[in-house]
Amino acid sequence: MVMLSASPAEASESAVTTATTTPPSRLRRLRRFFLPVTYGYVALLIAVTALVAALSNSAQTKVVLHASTNLHNLLRGHFGTLFSSALVIGDSDAALMIIPLLVCALALAEMRFGSWHLVRIFLAGHIGATLLVAVGLWVAVEAEWLPMDITRAEDVGISYGAMALVGAFVVLLPSRWRPTWAITWLAVAVAGVIMGRTFTNVGHLLAVVIGLLAGCWALRTGRTTLPRLTWVEIGMLATASVLGYMMLVG
Repeated sequence: MVMLSASPAEASESAVTTATTTPPSRLRRLRRFFLPVTYGYVALLIAVTALVAALSNSAQTKVVLHASTNLHNLLRGHFGTLFSSALVIGDSDAALMIIPLLVCALALAEMRFGSWHLVRIFLAGHIGATLLVAVGLWVAVEAEWLPMDITRAEDVGISYGAMALVGAFVVLLPSRWRPTWAITWLAVAVAGVIMGRTFTNVGHLLAVVIGLLAGCWALRTGRTTLPRLTWVEIGMLATASVLGYMMLVG
């Protein structure tokens, strides 16, 4: 009987093929941190924040008002503010605290939901809450329940989108903790409305509801086959919760 053995060239090629088709565990771990949406959005936020901070106070006010999704801009057809407002944080000092916390929320969402779903949830919260608030303000102004000058209020920032993500994180928890997560954030958001009594507080509540609805939709469609959170991800979830609490009651 003759035993056939692979030639050195064939053995080498087989080893290379195995190495390329089965990446090392370290490479797989690194790929989890390839988060283009998170890195790109945060880079834009930092760049815009730095540029705005370098302007004079009057110029900063003009930039913020130009980017605001206030009723004045929306009624004039400036719908680009629905996107530009998410790139501007009105208070540069607050941005130093907000952006690092936001990174954790975005990264966790992109790692667990994927880039496309992160964008959809964030924009649903940001744009959805903005438009709902705008409709409420328009009705209130037309009925003379609120003064006309509220239509030119500054309205920029990441808070609506961030709160939608916090609401959607309900799907990351074990089923027994999901009602607690939902009820807690709704209660805190309602408390924020009662204490703050501003349209921004109402927008935060609406954004939380939008995020929770996104989570409920994922539950109903069976898109919840996610592995358990790692300790790193639990820390990211806790950090995102700090951001959410700051947005709601800060």
